[in-house]
Amino acid sequence: MSVPFPTPRRAVVAALATALLLPFAAACGNDDSKKDTGDAATGAGSHPPKAELTVLAAASLTDVFKTAGAAYEKAHPGTKVTFSFAGSQELAAQVRQGAPADVLVTADTKTMDGLASDTGSPKVIAKNRLVIATEEGNPKKVDDLKDLADPDLKVVLAAPEVPVGRYGQKILDAQKIEVKPVSQEPNVRAVLSKVELGEADAGLVYKTDAATVPDKVDAIEIPDVQNAIADYPAATLKTSEHGEAATAFVTWLAGPEAQKILQDAGFQKP
Repeated sequence: MSVPFPTPRRAVVAALATALLLPFAAACGNDDSKKDTGDAATGAGSHPPKAELTVLAAASLTDVFKTAGAAYEKAHPGTKVTFSFAGSQELAAQVRQGAPADVLVTADTKTMDGLASDTGSPKVIAKNRLVIATEEGNPKKVDDLKDLADPDLKVVLAAPEVPVGRYGQKILDAQKIEVKPVSQEPNVRAVLSKVELGEADAGLVYKTDAATVPDKVDAIEIPDVQNAIADYPAATLKTSEHGEAATAFVTWLAGPEAQKILQDAGFQKP
């Protein structure tokens, strides 16, 4: 049987049918592409973009974030997380000076709120509270906040511009306790170090910091009604060159794996 040569009319019909099918096929492909991009942008996808992330984090997160960073890298092969730890006020100064970084985590909302034009929407990932750190064995018999007013006691506090310093002054003022510290330190780890080395008899630090050296300092609990709660917000930085990967990391910090790591270290639920 011979196959008839296509007439001009048949050729036109075939061309029109092909033209109508092409946009439909392209549209289907575009839908899948948009879905993948959307997941990565929100950090919801299982495979966020690979990147080398720099995270500016409050000094009190030093130990727990090293653990968290290792867990994140293991779950996201090809991504490397580097941390820079300092007092929140120092981190804020770095952001304002344009330091190359991707994520910021502070120990208070006040510092983060002051950087609203430089960050994405912050998300509180953990909470903390203060304790009185003393030398191991508590040789000076410090029992509560009012003991810190003893002029014979060498007390060290964080500087007032540091979150833990503000929290500490807040709870002392609320109890009408006047303390004359022998020094005011740039971050909570410096306060802890002074007590740990015997250069101070007592200091106000976060509960989680005291827990990192249980064999070197004692932690005296402060009743909830006299205490302050510290919030830890995390946010992406608008200058980040890895926006999607940074968003994915912040989202992960609020997720179950990171939350377990934080809470195992003594941080409270956000």
